[in-house]
Parts: sequence; C-alpha cells; structure tokens
Amino acid sequence: MSGLKQELGLAQGIGLLSTSLLGTGVFAVPALAALVAGNDSLWAWPILIILVFPIAIGFAALGRHFPSAGGAAHFVGMAFGPHMARVTGWLFLSVIPVGLPAALQIAAGFWQAMFGWHGWELLLVEIATLMVVWFLGTRGAGSSANLQTLIAGLVVALVAAIWWRGGISPAEIPFPTPADVSPQNLFSALAVMFWCFVGLEAFAHLASEFKDPERDFPRALMIGLLLAGVVYWGCTVAVLHFNAFGAEKAAAASLPGIVVQLFGQKALWIACIIGYLACFASLNIYTQSFARLVWSQAQLKPQSRLAQLSPRQAPVNALNVVLGCCLLCAVGIYALGVALDELIIYANGIFIMIYLLCMLAGCRLLKGRSRLMAAIGSLLCLLLLYMVGWKSIYAIVMLAALWALLPRRAMENGLNSH
Repeated sequence: MSGLKQELGLAQGIGLLSTSLLGTGVFAVPALAALVAGNDSLWAWPILIILVFPIAIGFAALGRHFPSAGGAAHFVGMAFGPHMARVTGWLFLSVIPVGLPAALQIAAGFWQAMFGWHGWELLLVEIATLMVVWFLGTRGAGSSANLQTLIAGLVVALVAAIWWRGGISPAEIPFPTPADVSPQNLFSALAVMFWCFVGLEAFAHLASEFKDPERDFPRALMIGLLLAGVVYWGCTVAVLHFNAFGAEKAAAASLPGIVVQLFGQKALWIACIIGYLACFASLNIYTQSFARLVWSQAQLKPQSRLAQLSPRQAPVNALNVVLGCCLLCAVGIYALGVALDELIIYANGIFIMIYLLCMLAGCRLLKGRSRLMAAIGSLLCLLLLYMVGWKSIYAIVMLAALWALLPRRAMENGLNSH
C-alpha cells in the first residue's frame, strides 16, 4: 500500500501546530479571559500551559512511536481494539457538521468587518475559503505547512508590533502577586482558555508525513505549544494594557480595535487579513486531518476510492467528501439561520473525550515517563469534562451510542496495515 508523502520538517511542523492552536482563539480568547478574570488571567496562561504539557507529551510520545494518518483512532485502536478505533474515528468525524461551518463563519466575519458584507456575500466567502482549502489539500501537507508557517509569523509580528507601538514594557505588565490571585477567577479563565489548545489531536494525524517523525514530530509539538502560549499571553497583556475588553465589546474585535487605536483606521484591513488567515489556518489543518482520518479508515477496504491517493500522494477523494459535507452543512446552516454557539460547546466536549481516550491509550501503550504523563493527562481530561458541566453529557452519549450502534466487523486484519 502506498503511503502518504513524507515531506514535513521541524519548521513546517511548528508552523502547522502553532497556527492550529492560535486559529480563531488568538483574536477572541484573550479578551474573554480578561473579562472573566482581569489581571489574574496573566497567571492563568502559564498554569494552563503546564497543565496541557502532560497531554502534549502523551501525544508526542504516541506520534513518535506509532506515527499514522489515523491519529487518535489509530492510537486508541492499538490499545483497545479495532471497534474502539472505529468509534473514535466516527467521534472525531462527528465534529465536521458543526465545527467546520462555525470556523467558516468566524473567518468570514473578518470580511464583514472590512467591507460590511452580510448574508449571501459571507456565504460566498465561506465557499471561496473551502475552495482554497481544497487546492492546498490536493498538493499535499507540505504546501499547507509552508503557508501556515508564514501565517504564524504574521500573527507573531502583529503582537510584537502592538507591544512596540503601544510602548508596553515588562515593568508595566499588571502581574498580581500569587497571594492576590482569586482561585475562582483562575478556574473561570482556565475553562475559557482551554479551547485555545484544541488542535493537538488534529496534529497527530500528520505524524506519518514528517521526514523524521521520531525526531521532529515531538519537537514540533512542544515548540509549537510553547510558541502559541507565549503569543496568547502577549495578546492578553495588550488587551489588559489598552482595556480592550468588556461585556459590551465583541471579543474578536479586541485586537483589531487596538491596531486601529495605534496605527489608524487604515490599518484595520491588516489586522482583519491576519485574523482571517489565522482562522483559515486552523480550519485548514482540521480539514486536512479529517481527510487523512477518512483515508486511514478506508484502508479496511483497499478497493474503495476513499482509500486511494492522488499522484501527489494526497488523499484527495477523502478530502472531497469532507469538504462536500462541510459545504452542505454551511449552506444548510445559512438557510436555516441556525445559532452555533451552544453546538460548538458540545463539540468541544467531544474533543476532550478524544483527548481522554488517547491518554488512556497512552497508559497502555507507553512506558516510563511517557506513561506517567499520559496518566496525568487522563486525570486532567476528566477534570475538564467536569468543568464543561452538564454539556459534557453530549460527548458521553455520543461515545456510548457509537459504541453500541457501530457494527462490530472483523477489523483486526486491517488495523495495523496503516
């Protein structure tokens, strides 16, 4: 069986992960964190990075030792059997009808800010965005990685420019003393901010496309995680410094508002373009990851068109299915005027459940310190499900339904073939 093209290096991997983590969150979450926790949010970011590290190390170890386009489903299948692999794959794919259209709407919102577009005009932007994702997907992971590395650089440059023009110095950072930090504020901020680090499971699908996955995949994952954390922290400092947050202000408008304040109205389009590109980067890596998961699952039936690769060794047929589903859902959501806020929260519960399954798989597959990190990551995921509250029931019910309803086919012969 022909495999995916191995063309990713360390720098490309860092660009892919950092932009997938920054995504839509870099423009909205710092303002939301500042709103719920004020200056205490400056402590929340380093604490969150420390808490996420065990999960990241678990993913890094799994991707290093068992690289596969199947990602989370492959890891879970190796630990708990082929049926559970199938359940995990469908659990991940169940995010497509809601998560991808939501990301499209957020990305299109920056065009609304620039040109005042509404309705069908924004729908056309969403369709055009999907066409660009398709074009990049047909050319393999290397093209996506090069573009997203550039986008990561633009986001970092934007934050650096705000600090420079705004005259922000370390002495002016309103760091509260540890004794003054409110635990309630801290927990509230962490509950909001965790969503910035959803993306590790998508990155795992690209492990098999690194030139040297054993060396570069874990390095790219850890460096990308730290880079995203630093950017988020720097954005939060700027939001607090310029008081660019409040219940009456749109969270996603915080950084563009600061840019206009510092550089004038003409600079708005720069901030909006960078914001759109950051959203696009997150949308792109998830779409490519979904396509690779569909391709990986299709290996059980090698004669299937979904199991075939293009001459560029890209899963184009699987990508077409993913984008087609996304397009239909986006048009349907536009026609029905469906509100996505609550559904996105339910989808986040599914992501935490996938993280939990992967960490439990790590407890069985890994050894030494990596196994310890996976165990700690499992406890953290349980805590996060508790923080989501009753809305986590959606993820639990979905997992149970897939476990009960998916047919238990003889999958052992194909599980380890990819």
